[in-house]
Amino acid sequence: MTRFLLVMPPLTGHVNPAAGIAAELTARGHEVAWTGTESVLRPLLGPDARVLGTGTRAFRAQRGHGLAALRSLWEGFIVPYARFTAKPLDTIVREYRPDVLLVDQHTPAGALVAHRHGLPWASFAPGAMELGRPYRALPQVEAWMTGLLRGLWERARLPAEEYLDPRSSPALVLATTGPALTGSTPPAHHALVGPVLTARPHDPDFPWQRLLPGRRRVLVTMGTLAGGLGADFHARAARALELCGPGVQPVFAAPRELLPPAQELPPHAVAVDRAPVLELLARGELDAVLCHGGMNTVGEALAHGVPLVTAPIRHDQPFVAAQVAAAGAGLRVPFARVTPERLAAALTAVLESTGHRERAVQVGRDLLAGGGAAAAADRLEALAGGGESTGPVTGDSAGPVTAP
Repeated sequence: MTRFLLVMPPLTGHVNPAAGIAAELTARGHEVAWTGTESVLRPLLGPDARVLGTGTRAFRAQRGHGLAALRSLWEGFIVPYARFTAKPLDTIVREYRPDVLLVDQHTPAGALVAHRHGLPWASFAPGAMELGRPYRALPQVEAWMTGLLRGLWERARLPAEEYLDPRSSPALVLATTGPALTGSTPPAHHALVGPVLTARPHDPDFPWQRLLPGRRRVLVTMGTLAGGLGADFHARAARALELCGPGVQPVFAAPRELLPPAQELPPHAVAVDRAPVLELLARGELDAVLCHGGMNTVGEALAHGVPLVTAPIRHDQPFVAAQVAAAGAGLRVPFARVTPERLAAALTAVLESTGHRERAVQVGRDLLAGGGAAAAADRLEALAGGGESTGPVTGDSAGPVTAP
């Protein structure tokens, strides 16, 4: 039995795919514990998960587009979260004594602690930001991010000459994507395992009886971080879906305050706070997905052969959306500027084109070939057994640690 510690941020889209990997490891007889913000992790993982909390602190909501959003992510969350969790993580590692750490790319403090204690660690990449290097054409931006990470390294009192990027383990990077959505062949230590499709129980609260037979259905979901930006987009999406005609039934998954009044939604529209996306897909209830281009939603849709219309907002979403379009598995529209008429045209094209669906099926097969949770568990077991190089072991595991 191996003892794994999963270091995850308080972000639903990062925790959910990691939970599938954790379930696979547990089924194989390993011990799994989580660390992070317990008030977020516990509701997502359930009462039986072992959660070693690092404390709770409010962070600024992510906002904006493009480089403004990137700055908000790093300065408002990644860096302060690393500083806040550094000492608790060090204590947790000393007391729990894990054999291997799986560290989300948005929680660099986990990598710093693993490096300090000489423990093997793998990076977890549920998105494509660090895999695709979307800012390679902006060297000043990449240098700025590197400067922030080096600052965390220095404040953790790790040797400067041993610096390595805490977003990318030299031993193993687990990514829930595939070559079709990254645009390049990955290095040997990158395992593109594809989407982690974790079976969930039937959702009896979803209004299944309102799904009308003989209609083509479009799921509209803009993720958990769209916030107030989503209200105007949902209004345009509602008008677009009405323009698509009575043969199309929309399913909106969004907080009610982000949707237009009920009387302004298309006839027969279904509106819920959260939808059982995987169950809808597995039952063949969806013909297209309109989303923000988040890796989880995109991977789940394509794994079931469902084409997409993406309206990316920030971070890696424009990159993922561009890859979906390049693969022919969907279309991309501008989130802030798309008109209802243009959005309706894109949805109609995806719904009526056999080409988009055929490409979605093929890309989905390629993603599933990555092996999902089982392949991820295989690679983590190999890392635990010394099957992967863990790089240099540095730092004194009995030495002091300071908050980055």
